[in-house]
Amino acid sequence: MRTVQLGDRWARTERSHGIQLVQYHKHDWLMILGLVVIVILLNLINPFYRFVGRGMMTDLMYPLKGNTVPIWAVAIFAIILPIFIFSIHYIRKRDLNDFHHSILGLLFAVLITAVITESIKDAVGRPRPDFFWRCFPDGKGNYDSVTGNVICHGDRKVIKEGHKSFPSGHTSLAFAGLGYLSLYLAAKINIFDRQGHASKLCIIFFPLLIAALIGISRVDDYWHHWQDVFAGGLIGLTIATLCYRQFFPAPYDSDAVGPYAYFQFLTGEHVNELENIGQDAQQITSQDVHPDDRPYFTMDTAQVVENRNMTARGNGPFYDLESGRSGAPKDVQSRESI
Repeated sequence: MRTVQLGDRWARTERSHGIQLVQYHKHDWLMILGLVVIVILLNLINPFYRFVGRGMMTDLMYPLKGNTVPIWAVAIFAIILPIFIFSIHYIRKRDLNDFHHSILGLLFAVLITAVITESIKDAVGRPRPDFFWRCFPDGKGNYDSVTGNVICHGDRKVIKEGHKSFPSGHTSLAFAGLGYLSLYLAAKINIFDRQGHASKLCIIFFPLLIAALIGISRVDDYWHHWQDVFAGGLIGLTIATLCYRQFFPAPYDSDAVGPYAYFQFLTGEHVNELENIGQDAQQITSQDVHPDDRPYFTMDTAQVVENRNMTARGNGPFYDLESGRSGAPKDVQSRESI
């Protein structure tokens, strides 16, 4: 299987690199499974049943409606759609590092957002705008004669869901997945290239628009107050940014086109590890294996030396815009003088 672009010899293929890549990040994938279990448990426990008196029902008597955007549709927009875009980029560039890290970062963004959102929901227990009809489906209110708290006689599951208004889970998950996708697209199309191509902004804003519309639908369906949607969007977008930066440079960075792993490989930061693994690879290459079928870490001596001698990012020559002089960082100059 021939390795092709990104960067020709640096490209990764599923056959040569997939298993090693997953093994290297096995702890991350185990954490993904742990987050899934936590989300399930948070959905099973009962939220805090906040006091709801007769006088508070004024803002909680909106009609009980269904979901315009069901949760399975949110999963499609926040997870399936981004992975589809990542797959298209992988088919074009054949870079498995980028494909693996983009999916891993997306799953972390969505699952961490889900854990935070569900934890806050259970702790706060804010009633939904339609709580009255969840509590009293027949429209006849019943309150404790001493405390004045509601005495609900509706379906237990419906009442339980009625105490999980803040923050909006649909909105937070939508902004986590689609916000992550916007950052990914911004880097891949080089939106900050200073060429004035404003049309690129439309591509970046489109996923965010979908997330915003999902949040608005939650208010229109009377499942959430506007504060719930605002907080959910803020949580999702913040976590998406943090998780994206864990694997990729910022979209405005000159190296935004690829993940950190790509540039770490180029600068020789993994040379020692590759040399150790290369001992096993030599056994493979000595068995008349076609060069294109060799593992990605099979490196000849010249390639190892080249990687080791490559200038690290941030240590190369610079150009002083104010004085018009070119030079190198102080630490480089001091080493040259020695």
